[in-house]
Amino acid sequence: MSNRHSATITARAGIAQDPAYGAVTPPLYLTSTYELKAFKQPGKYDYSRSNNPTRDLLGDALAELEGGAKGLVTSTGMSACLLALQLLTPQDTLVIPHDCYGGSYRLFVNLANRKQAFKVVIVNFQQDNWPALVQQTKPKMIWLETPSNPLLQITDVKAVCELAKSLDALVVVDNTFLSPVLQQPLQLGADIVVHSTTKYLNGHSDIVGGALITKDQAIGDELKWWANCLGVTGGAFDAHLTLRGIRTLLPRMKAHQENAALVVDYLQQQTLVAKTYYPGLKDHPGHAIAKAQQNGFGAMVSFDLAADEAYLPLFFSALRCFTLAQSLGGIESLICHPGSMTHASMDAAAQKTAGIGATLIRLSVGIEDPRDLIADLAQAFAAVAQAIKADGKQKTLGTSPDAATQSVVATAATKPSVATGQHLAEAEQSFRLNPALAAFW
Repeated sequence: MSNRHSATITARAGIAQDPAYGAVTPPLYLTSTYELKAFKQPGKYDYSRSNNPTRDLLGDALAELEGGAKGLVTSTGMSACLLALQLLTPQDTLVIPHDCYGGSYRLFVNLANRKQAFKVVIVNFQQDNWPALVQQTKPKMIWLETPSNPLLQITDVKAVCELAKSLDALVVVDNTFLSPVLQQPLQLGADIVVHSTTKYLNGHSDIVGGALITKDQAIGDELKWWANCLGVTGGAFDAHLTLRGIRTLLPRMKAHQENAALVVDYLQQQTLVAKTYYPGLKDHPGHAIAKAQQNGFGAMVSFDLAADEAYLPLFFSALRCFTLAQSLGGIESLICHPGSMTHASMDAAAQKTAGIGATLIRLSVGIEDPRDLIADLAQAFAAVAQAIKADGKQKTLGTSPDAATQSVVATAATKPSVATGQHLAEAEQSFRLNPALAAFW
């Protein structure tokens, strides 16, 4: 375990480690293959799927940040998840949380049901009886995601790890939402940490990548073999950009969290917000645990819009600072509708079980001026409030609300008005037939 602090580890990631020319900033090795010293005498590097100097620098930096023995860099966050699952056999049981990321849920359930790669059991770690539920499954691996996506629910990592140890089970924690500077699961007893480096670690929304860090060197070596065998290792250029990104991780996270706290304060006062989900709130069920196991509450915030889902298009189209898009963790603020975007691969029943409602909205709060972010949300809420008022007046007069609502929307965002039930159904059908989204289903 490193004795250096996070700020030093991140700021000096890869710095002054060039063995060839002493470059302070590490060079980018884009080569696919390497010259052998002589016949049957390969060096440390022979082929970049197996090893690459740029990728290794990033892996070493992430291992030091997480306090692990081995850091492996993968092509995507999902390939990091897939890599961890190579430790399981068809006879083993994987326990997953009921509210995990939609892409992870899709991977776990389909590998179990369609490939019989392992058995999967879904457990709600927010229930008081979760230890008994886990214990009776006799798991080989327990998968945690805390804070969860998108409801920001908190799981007691240390408590789960203590139980797992008595069951001889491995614990894997998805640490994407917080990054190593805000939470270190290995220090809480976990065996493996996974990240989508696409998010906060890179921080600029210009790469797709993943990482896996192990506490045990032997497990790390086994998974490194599988990474090469499966071909899921990350590219050098993405590793280079991520290595550059993590050098500003601490100041970025500080700005993200300061903005998030101000946005949450605003949402708490907004009448069109039915409920705000953020572990930093003292009335959040997981607040005490989050405060104990985290170094901050992060910059992910979710809330339920206190209006019919028919008003969602108006709300999103009225925004100018928040961008409607997948992903999170970049310096720019993003907003998404989990039910139709990040968790679209979950069927309606699974979404209901996870607590994902039709009007749930997720924010990834960026580092813009918080006054602009709050003003942006305010005018979007105002557009919805005005549309609701206009619709109410038209109903009182007994005439169609379409004309009044269209006028409100045109003023707020120059986009179509609140859809009727039929329009919503047609939009949903069109959405699901979009070939660009085929991978979700």
